[in-house]
Parts: sequence; C-alpha cells; structure tokens
Amino acid sequence: MDNNRHLDLDSIIEEVRRQYEQIAQNSRAEAEAWYQSRYEELQSTAGRHGDNLRNTKIEIQELSRNVQRLRTEIENVKKQNHHLQSAIAEAEERGEMALKDARRKLEELECALSKDKEELARLLKEYQELLNTKIALDVEIAMYRKLLEGEENR
Repeated sequence: MDNNRHLDLDSIIEEVRRQYEQIAQNSRAEAEAWYQSRYEELQSTAGRHGDNLRNTKIEIQELSRNVQRLRTEIENVKKQNHHLQSAIAEAEERGEMALKDARRKLEELECALSKDKEELARLLKEYQELLNTKIALDVEIAMYRKLLEGEENR
C-alpha cells in the first residue's frame, strides 16, 4: 500500500503540476495577450498623438505665417493711414490758405465795390448837376432865342 500510496501521490502531484503548468501557461498567454493588446493600444494612441502633433505643428506653422502676413498688412495699413493723414493735413492747410485768400479777395472786392458805388453816386450827382445846368442853359437859350426872334419881328 505504501507503493500504491506513493503512486497515487506521484500521480496526484503530477496532476497538480500539470494543472499548475496549464494555469501558468493560461496566465502567461492571458498576460501576453493583455500585454500585446495594451502595446497595440499604446502604439495606436502614440500614432494618433504623433498625427495630432504633426497636424498641430502644421497648424502652428500656418498660423505663424498668417500672423506674419497680418502683421505686414497692419504695418502697410498704418503707413497708408499715416500718408493719408498727412495728405488730409496738407489739404486742410491748403484749404485754410485758399479760404483766407478768398476772404481777402472778397474784402478787396467789397472795398472796391464800395468805392465804385461812392464814385458812381458822385458821378450821378455830378451828372445830375450838369444835366440841371444844361436844362437851365437850354431854357435860357430858348428864352434868348425867343427874345431875339421877338426883336427881329419888330
């Protein structure tokens, strides 16, 4: 029985060893499958992150170019604005000068008109006086003519 018992124990030990080896092999296969799955998942995630990183770098480069282009555009618009403001200031200055000149000329013309009106009034008065004198002389001449004709008729 000792032998039987020893055989049974050997077979039991052998059976237990096979079961543990099977469990260990299953655990190892499971661990490898999990590791492989996790590795592939991390590879996929790393690939996505790499793609995202490349896309982000490309986007940053495009945005940097746009920012540079916009800065250049802003600088050009500022220069153009400065030139336009200078032109406006010059135009306003020329306008002020032209307005002052026009006012001066208007004042001169008004002064000349006033003098001409005074001269015209003086000339009209003188003409009226001459006309009155002429009429008086014409009346006097007519009167002398009548007197002469009356003397001749006598």
